[in-house]
Amino acid sequence: MGPFVTMMAAGLAVLALVACGDDEGAELDAPPGATIVLDFQPNAVHAPLYAAEAEGLFAEQGVEVEIREPGSTADGAKLLEAGRADLAVLDVNDVGIVRERGLDVVAVAALIQRPLASVITSDPSAIPTPADLAGAEVGVTGVRSDDAVLDTVLEAGELGPGSVDRVTIGFAAVPALASGRVDAATAFWNAEGVELRRRGVPIGEFRVDELGAPRYPELVLVARGDRMPDEPEVVCPVLEGVARSFDAMERDSEATLKAMIGELEASDPGSLRAQFAELIAADAFSPVENGRADPALRAETIPQWQRWATKRGVLEAGAAAQAEVSDGFAPDQIRECALRG
Repeated sequence: MGPFVTMMAAGLAVLALVACGDDEGAELDAPPGATIVLDFQPNAVHAPLYAAEAEGLFAEQGVEVEIREPGSTADGAKLLEAGRADLAVLDVNDVGIVRERGLDVVAVAALIQRPLASVITSDPSAIPTPADLAGAEVGVTGVRSDDAVLDTVLEAGELGPGSVDRVTIGFAAVPALASGRVDAATAFWNAEGVELRRRGVPIGEFRVDELGAPRYPELVLVARGDRMPDEPEVVCPVLEGVARSFDAMERDSEATLKAMIGELEASDPGSLRAQFAELIAADAFSPVENGRADPALRAETIPQWQRWATKRGVLEAGAAAQAEVSDGFAPDQIRECALRG
């Protein structure tokens, strides 16, 4: 399920890479520029990126970063492939899907180190366990990874895929659950779950990695394959800035939150604070083995996610497709960039 997958305003113009010594009048000694395209409108999962920008951590590495919103969740991969962006935030499932389609993108870091996907119920007293979903109307977006999440939760309750009535609701889980239109919906516990609780809606949550899915990195930072590792002059400084932002967040998460709120004046500070608190409480920025915020990809988590995604129909099962997806992850990239420096 692509995080926060939605269609927003069309016609987004993404800035091209700024060239040093450009004949159009750029300053001779201007630092290189990098565009990062988000997966969705800014929210708490992007806090390390905005904090790095606000605190000058990218500038310290000699790179000017422009963080942009997408027109749709597919924009990041397409803009990378077209050379109109340097990095993009993508859902890990989307990385696998676009690589199966032939796009040359490579995940080089993780923003969120655990799944955010869940099945949320609007009446936890009526559906206290996955087994109690039998016969329920469950809203799904229509994205294939939604079915993978729902099937995983159903299997935890010893139910089959046909045991519920799936209703396509697009990306309207909050109003659908709040109004009682559906009994449950696939949604994100850090976003829709937080918003429903803020509205006073009593909900239950079945988080997919607590019910059979592996703890895989949900959101990853992705670069064009032909830029890594042969052209690290932009990507490596960005990764170093992100790594330093994670270090700062580990020391003072409140400062990271405040930096993001300061960068996003148009956003709802209360919503950002509630989302961020949920992510911190769930160690969502932390790999399971060390318990501290860390953007490095973990090599062992990728095969685990890939097996789950293949079993659930998110990815193709063929050996060639499996190999193509596996080649799309560079778990040692942050360390390699640090060694280059």
